[in-house]
Amino acid sequence: MNKGRLEAFSDGVMAIIITIMVLELHAPEEPTWQALFSQAPGFFSYLLSFVYVGIYWNNHHHMLHLAGKINGTILWANLHLLFWLSLFPFSTRWMDETGFVTVPVLVYGVNLLLAAVAYFVLETCLIRQQGPDGALAQALGRDWKAKISPPIYVFGIAAALLQPLISIAAYTVVASLWLIPDRRVERFLAGQEHKD
Repeated sequence: MNKGRLEAFSDGVMAIIITIMVLELHAPEEPTWQALFSQAPGFFSYLLSFVYVGIYWNNHHHMLHLAGKINGTILWANLHLLFWLSLFPFSTRWMDETGFVTVPVLVYGVNLLLAAVAYFVLETCLIRQQGPDGALAQALGRDWKAKISPPIYVFGIAAALLQPLISIAAYTVVASLWLIPDRRVERFLAGQEHKD
């Protein structure tokens, strides 16, 4: 199957997720700086989740760029990823509205972890479709960021039981790791051009 529809559908879902999250931001009730600054936790929650959706969109784009044909398993793996991403507005809002307390921060971490697992499943399905010597497997290499992120999420989830702000710091560390531009796919494609 052609990957065009999968890419278009995924792009649309991620755009809707971001739109829903921004609609959850509420304008201050008073026209004062103090009222604006009181909205800072909500804005931070939105910013963190926006960054995560942006990271997934960016990496999803790169990954599918190297994918050839897709199959039914890949379609379902992609839907699995989109399901967990679609819960970001819920977990983000709950965490913000409750003031970053234990259970919502823990649930947000579980949401992040399950999205990461779903992304790994999709990546694995695409690599299996191409084979271990395919373009995607070659471009990703050891994929150290993907290996280090889940343990940090698990740490953050556990930390929520003691101090939810430690969890937020852990989730922010993972986002920061992925914000550093990942040039593996571009380097791989540049290397392919030099060979041709």
